[in-house]
Amino acid sequence: MAQSKKNEFTQEDIWLADVAKALSHPARVRILKILNDMSTCMVGNLVNKLPLAQATVSQHLKELKRVGLIHGEIEGPKICYCVNSKALSKAKNALDNLFSKMGCC
Repeated sequence: MAQSKKNEFTQEDIWLADVAKALSHPARVRILKILNDMSTCMVGNLVNKLPLAQATVSQHLKELKRVGLIHGEIEGPKICYCVNSKALSKAKNALDNLFSKMGCC
């Protein structure tokens, strides 16, 4: 029976890989840019700014929220989304740290 090798990696490595996976779709990158520019945004506003169906946008938002890069707060019948500044800062610092230790440039 195969054994999980997850315990061979640090929690930070696992978290950073999860964040990178969440950022691996251009729609999610664009959603983060839109939310950053607008401060907060309803799903309908995001749908109007993207060439995607509402259900698809919702799935991308779910993934960004799962890794903690965005928050979603219920306002009446709608959900208002915004970036999670702390998580974005943590991700930026982790990526900066990773790439600064690489032998390039």
